[in-house]
Amino acid sequence: MTSVLEVRQLSAHYGRVEALHDISLSVADGEFVAVLGPNGAGKRTLMRAIMGLVANAGDVSFRGAALPRQSPDTCVARGVVLVPEGRGIFAPMTVAENLELGAYLLNDSAEFERRQARVFNLFPRMRERLGQVAGSLSGGEQQMLAVGRALMADPKILLLDEPSLGLGPKVIDEILSTLALLNKEGLPIVLVEQKAPLALRLSNRAYLLSVGRLIAEIDPRTIKSHDELARYYLS
Repeated sequence: MTSVLEVRQLSAHYGRVEALHDISLSVADGEFVAVLGPNGAGKRTLMRAIMGLVANAGDVSFRGAALPRQSPDTCVARGVVLVPEGRGIFAPMTVAENLELGAYLLNDSAEFERRQARVFNLFPRMRERLGQVAGSLSGGEQQMLAVGRALMADPKILLLDEPSLGLGPKVIDEILSTLALLNKEGLPIVLVEQKAPLALRLSNRAYLLSVGRLIAEIDPRTIKSHDELARYYLS
């Protein structure tokens, strides 16, 4: 498959603290890739670096074109869209206003309606809550809104940072099923997760980070037990 996202020797620091060290990875067209690792592994920094929010060295390209640093708007315009950790919704605004902000680069009302209808089809509760203040939604509904807002940008690749955080099993299954459907339709997805079994269930490949370094690339089909996965963390 053709590679659509390429990360080459990406490093990042917060002051004197090295958060990423020479990370290189790729995502193929239509692929579902997981990024795994414990707290402090650098997973969130990696997502921020891909979006141009933080990086000190290295290159990130999408479909052969370099993604600029310090320009997340350019990343979104090119179709690289992030659902951040903690959902990142605008709590005082309504569901409708949050969805509108997801399409802030769009100036086509017909296309806006098409995208919004797609979100409603995937997450019917968003239609029901359209006039409701986002901060009053349940945790699961807020995560649905965060994904829906990202879809309003018409992503060509979707990055998600810990979408299962703080959610119950039923809601997690609903959101992951939606991600699987989007991927089946051809959307490349990069899923950052601390809960490795959830991510491995969906992914074609997985990268394992530890203390800011890439320590393994995993074929999920070869992982048959928690003990096998633990060996990667301990190797």
